[in-house]
Amino acid sequence: MTAGKGSYIFGPVPSRRLGLSLGVDLVPRKLCTLDCVYCQVGRTTDKRTERADFVPVADVLAELAETLPRVPRPDYITLSGSGEPTLNARLGEVIDGVRRLTDVPVAILTNGTLLGDPAVRRECAKADLVVPSLDAGDEETFQRVNRPAAGLTLEGLVEGLAALRREFAGQMWLEVFFVAGVNDGDEQVAKIARLIDRIGPDRVQLNTATRPTAEAGVGAVSPERLAEIARQLGPRAEVVAGFAAQRTTRESEIREDQVLAMIRRRPVTADDIAAGLGAHPNEVAKAVGHLLESGAVVRTERGRQTYFEAAEKP
Repeated sequence: MTAGKGSYIFGPVPSRRLGLSLGVDLVPRKLCTLDCVYCQVGRTTDKRTERADFVPVADVLAELAETLPRVPRPDYITLSGSGEPTLNARLGEVIDGVRRLTDVPVAILTNGTLLGDPAVRRECAKADLVVPSLDAGDEETFQRVNRPAAGLTLEGLVEGLAALRREFAGQMWLEVFFVAGVNDGDEQVAKIARLIDRIGPDRVQLNTATRPTAEAGVGAVSPERLAEIARQLGPRAEVVAGFAAQRTTRESEIREDQVLAMIRRRPVTADDIAAGLGAHPNEVAKAVGHLLESGAVVRTERGRQTYFEAAEKP
């Protein structure tokens, strides 16, 4: 059965790392190898390491072909979404299909835990950019922050990342997510630095909690401390900058299903929606207002910022 609009493609969303990113979701919501305390999508409901054919590739590519002419040209087509994309056993086929549709570069956002498998590395190597994660310098912290599926270890993660770097001709940008009081101390940073040296990424991007997270109480690391950590990690490290959302005066209507598709993948602000869909703020407010009235989305406050999230299904 062909899926409805918005089933697999979402955005473009404004990304602090990737500019305008048109997302491709290849696994069911919150199917992942990890259950990270900081995840924007929420708690993992199906934690596994077995790959499978989760979505019809033809439908994914058909929806992408329909979407591309209707949205601003993205900087990347990004395989990411609401779970771990490398769990999809047809990842390589999807990338091949994207190549046939567009010359927009392909990125993969992955936690990297399956890169110990040579088949996964071969498929990821079809992309232009791979953005994996490393959030711990030792096994205890890995278990605490990332809460992996049984059998996954920090050493296995690092070995897989290092192997991909040796085999992959494209760019690797390693993201390190810092949680205040957990992995942001000097000792932990020094351990992470040694693992980064083993992996050899092109860039190291430092991130922290700015959106609602899976677990309450996940503390954000201050910009000053992130800047200090970047200095400790060396010249390839950078604090991930905020995306400069470009407002538009275009009054064209946007569909509510487009907005809901963005919100289902992660909490977003009204400015995120406007920038991603190239829509006027008035049109965004109208669409979000209808979704709030229908109960499809809810408001969440973090600091002085208002985010919109998908309502939990009963």
